[in-house]
This record gives sequence, C-alpha cells and structure tokens, in this order.
Amino acid sequence: MAQPSQATDGMDSVPALLQRNATRFGDKPAYREKEYGIWQCWTWAEAEKEIEALALGLINLGVNEGDFIAIIGRNRPHFYWSMVAAQSVGAIPVPLYQDAAADEMAYVMDHCGARFAIVQDQEQVDKLIEVQEGLHQLEHMIYVDPRGLRKYDHHKLHRFIDIQEQGRAAHYEWIEDLKARREKLTYDSVCVMLYTSGTTGKPKGVVLSNRNIIEASKSSSEFDKLTRDEEVLAYLPMAWVGDFIFSIGQAYWCGFCVNCPESPETMQTDLREIGPTYYFAPPRVFETQLTNVMIRMEDAGRLKKWLFDRFMAHARRVGPAILDGKPVSGMDRLKYTLGNLFIYGPLKDTLGLGRVRVGYTAGEAIGPEIFDFYRSLGINLKQLYGQTEASVFITLQPDGEVRSDTVGVPAPGVEIRISDTGEVFYRGPGTFEYYYKNDESTKKTKDSEGWVATGDAGFFEDGSGHLRIIDRAKDVGKMADGQMFAPKYVENKLKFYPNILEAVVFGHQREQCSAFINIDLTAVGNWAERNNIGYASYQELAGNPRVLDMIQSHVEEVNRSLADDPMLSHCQVHRFLVLHKELDADDGEMTRTRKVRRGVISEKFEDLLGALYDGSSEIYTTTEVTYEDGRKGAISATLQIRDAAVVPVETAKVAAE
Repeated sequence: MAQPSQATDGMDSVPALLQRNATRFGDKPAYREKEYGIWQCWTWAEAEKEIEALALGLINLGVNEGDFIAIIGRNRPHFYWSMVAAQSVGAIPVPLYQDAAADEMAYVMDHCGARFAIVQDQEQVDKLIEVQEGLHQLEHMIYVDPRGLRKYDHHKLHRFIDIQEQGRAAHYEWIEDLKARREKLTYDSVCVMLYTSGTTGKPKGVVLSNRNIIEASKSSSEFDKLTRDEEVLAYLPMAWVGDFIFSIGQAYWCGFCVNCPESPETMQTDLREIGPTYYFAPPRVFETQLTNVMIRMEDAGRLKKWLFDRFMAHARRVGPAILDGKPVSGMDRLKYTLGNLFIYGPLKDTLGLGRVRVGYTAGEAIGPEIFDFYRSLGINLKQLYGQTEASVFITLQPDGEVRSDTVGVPAPGVEIRISDTGEVFYRGPGTFEYYYKNDESTKKTKDSEGWVATGDAGFFEDGSGHLRIIDRAKDVGKMADGQMFAPKYVENKLKFYPNILEAVVFGHQREQCSAFINIDLTAVGNWAERNNIGYASYQELAGNPRVLDMIQSHVEEVNRSLADDPMLSHCQVHRFLVLHKELDADDGEMTRTRKVRRGVISEKFEDLLGALYDGSSEIYTTTEVTYEDGRKGAISATLQIRDAAVVPVETAKVAAE
C-alpha cells in the first residue's frame, strides 16, 4: 500500500508538532501536574522551553543520534518532556513499566542497548543498580525525585533539573547541533520503541515511526472531532501504546492539555477535579469503578437504594437510545431527565466522568453489561480494537453505531481481512516498522505487502460491516465434541460481577468447562463486614463457605445467560474453585497490562486443574509467591471445588475439523 514519504505542512515529527504548538497557541495549557495538592501548569511555550533545555542537556551529556534512552516513572510532565527531548536529539525513547521487577527492566535495557535512563526516584535507581553488572552499555542515569539519593555516587547519576540547567548554560554551544538534529527528522524516523507485554514469551521491541504515530493520531482525532480544547488525564502506564498515542500523539497533533495526577492514590480525586472531556480506560478500571458504586449502594439507605435501582433500570432501557439520538417517547425522556437530575448526573460527577464527550475502552474485551451500564448514564463510551503494532487503532466505533458486541468498523486508512482460519489481519499507516533485533518474528507477523497477523479470531457481521472479535486465536479451541470453545467470552461475563476480580476458564479438548476464580478483596471484604463474617487474609476470605456460595450463584447466573446463546451455550461452567491467591504479574501469571498468561497458569496450577476434572471435592496445594520487596515465599491451602448447576441445552454438534 503506498504511503506518503512526508507529512503535509512539514509536520513530520513530534518535535515539529511541538514547535508548531508553541508558535500557534503558546499561551494555552499543555501540561498540568498536581503536586502537594496544588495544580501546576505549563503552557505550550513553557513546555517547549523545558524540552529544549533537556535536549541541550542530553547532547551535553553525550547522547548521540540513534541512542536508546530508557524512561521509567509514573505519569509526569517530566517524562513526557523526556520522550520528546530524546526524539529532538535523534535518540529513541523506550518507556518501561515502572512496576516491573529489576530483571524485567534488565532484559529490555540489555535488548535495546540503552546508554541512558531517565527515572522517577530512588526505587528505580536501586533497581537499575541491582542489575547494572549485566548492563555494560548503561552509562548515565537521570532522576527526577532526589529524595534518598544524596549519598549515592553521582559521577554517573544526575538530577533532572541539573541536566536542564547544564543545557541552558550550554545553549549557544549546542543549539545549532540541536536544530540540525531536529531538521534531520523525517516521517520515516523512529519515533518510539514500545515493548509488547509478552504473553507467550519475551517482550518484543515494536519500532514505530513518526508516520505511524502522526497518521494514527491525525485520523483518529478527526474521526472523533478532537480539538485543542480537550482535557485528558494521563494515568495509564507510559510504556503502553495507548498512553503514548493519547498523551503524546493526539495531544501534540491537536494541541490539547495533558493532566497528570499527583499519585495513583489520588487519581480518582484528581479525575473529578479535572473533569476530562476525552477519557480512556481499560476494562479493569471501569470494572473497579462499577464495583465501588455497587458497594456504596449496598451501604445506602433503603429509599436511596430503591431510587437508584428504579432509575437505573429505566436508564438501561432508554439511556443508550437517547445517547445515540434515536426516538424515545416523551414520557421516557422526561423520566430519564429526572433520573439525570437526581441519579445519573451526580453519579457521573462522582466518577469524574461528567464532562466526558468521548470515552474509550480497549486492551481486552469489556463485559457487555458493564459497557451498557456506562452508556445508560449518558457517557459516550466506545470500544476500539487495537494493538501496539498498529499504533493502537485497527477499528473504531462511529457515533450512533456503538454496540457492546462489536468493536466497530475499520479505522480511517486501515484495511482489514479475515483469513480462512478466521484470524484477523490488517494494514494501514499506523502499521509498525519491525520488531527490533527480531527479523524472524517480524516476517512471521507482517508480510511483504504490509498485512499484520493479529492473533485474534473474528468476523465481519453481514450488513453492518462491524467487526466482532471472538477471542485470541490461540485461545479459541474446540470442546471434545467439536464445538467452539471461547474462554474470554465466558470470563468477561463472570467478571461483570463486582465480587469476581479475575476468571480463567478451561475447556479445550475437554467434555466440560471449568474455571479458576479470583475474588475482589474490596467488594467481598465489604460484603463480609456487612454480614458479620470475620477474616484475617485474602486466603481465609476466599475459602469461606458463604463466599463460595455467593460465587457459585454468580457462576450459575452466567450459565443461565450462556444457555440463551446458541453459539456458546455449551461453554457453561460445570466446576470451579476460588484460588487462594490473586493472580499477579510479579508471579508471572499476568502481564504488566493485566492480561492473563493462560499457559503459565495452566502449568503452574496443574494440580488444581487436574482436580477440577477428576471429580475431587477438595485439594491441598502449595504455591510460590513473590512479595512486594522481591522476596520469595510459599502459601499453602486446601481448596474446595464446587459443582455449578448448568442448564441443559439441545444444540447441534459441530464436527471437529
């Protein structure tokens, strides 16, 4: 597919967009950050000066064109400036997950050969010092927060503000070099390298060019009519492609303001204060918010709860239609208006979503009931389907065509085809360049014509042109009788219940489906307190018979729902157990983006999986765990295995291929 070699109007790099924004609307807010309870603001003109000072300081420190610079920290203007400063000097930013273990960081930094690292604080410095013997190429670390670092050896450890001051002092020495490096940047220059979550192996470095980022940002912004008046809250991991597109790509294309919360603990408060107009969150965030709402309503007075239930039932019936501009009777519209005055409006303000004009969720499938709940409130929540390799956008949902069971139509400029095996392929301007130092995986994923294999199974609906994603292609299997097995669909139904945090469903090549379940400690703990159930730990609460009864009721409700689905009625869960520990990225059971590593879980809990299928009613197990400080330990428990009621359904058997 032909692609332009240059962007229009000379906007062929993120640093070029920065220069444009500083010139055209330099007095408009570019960044806000809350620190010590006070919002600080930088205009585009001020941000450009901060970035220029850092870029000059990086040149002064010895950063060469083509160098990789690791960036590790929470969402702060300093780290967004760092990525653009790195690009400005011809280097390549490589953001890492700040909660990654030291050895995970070591792999990425060794793989890309990072000579420099810009980090948040002492914790990140200590992680890199711990593994520095294996990182012979790492020369300098720059830190933002100086607390605890005064007595460290500072020969190769530098304060962020000192590097900026050195850059300002050396302005006349290096400014022409900086200008020359910026002018060399083209649409084909590398913009960023982002590492995949590594669900089935070591993470891969996805190389994205300026063309990929700018074209994806431009087309998606035009699709949703984004302007420089938008407000976004940047709180998702900076190593994730979604944050890069929303907080740098679209922010720099449109010129809107990026707001950074004070801390993860204050995020919800900061969200309410900012009141974003453009909002993105993965399903887990929306699930958590809904869980908190339901917990509060359980504690509410009888009248308040009655009003909430009554008006929410009405909202679910007519809210989405009103949001999409479809005809609704005058009486229903009046009742919804009253509900908005007393219930929906205050609830949206409490969630911090009262001003949201466009909201998105992606990363994995969201439960239909959760999705419909937010849209019923009048929040224009939409789904997109994307990948790191696509610079996020593969499909988008047009206004008025938003549904919970599809992921929309091809994004502008994107082509999609479905292979004979049902796998989804795409190509477009956002398609990644290559995997760094991994030609084999690049050729396996992206063919000579630019088509990228997503690894997902899906199909286009007749008539609507909307894409439906069934599951990961590798996870979609066959039951023993040949019928389709789609675990993610069942897992999302289970996770709709606030008491269920995570679920892993098994059934490939088996006669029945079974499940591992994690309870949500906050929701179930609150329920336990209301019902005078004492507990001292997650493990004790998870094994409580009354908790198991409650989870069983949820599983059986899901089974009744599945029984009405002719395609997946055979995927009802026959047996389940509640795990004695939460699935954790530190234990390798999930990725840093909270995606289940199904293969790891099957292998690690092989004894539990066997017990689900051999008729056992309980099993004793011991599991290794990783504590927050990195120490290893083990926990043991006797787990109860429950049989769930299933609904008999007569379905036509599908012959196994």
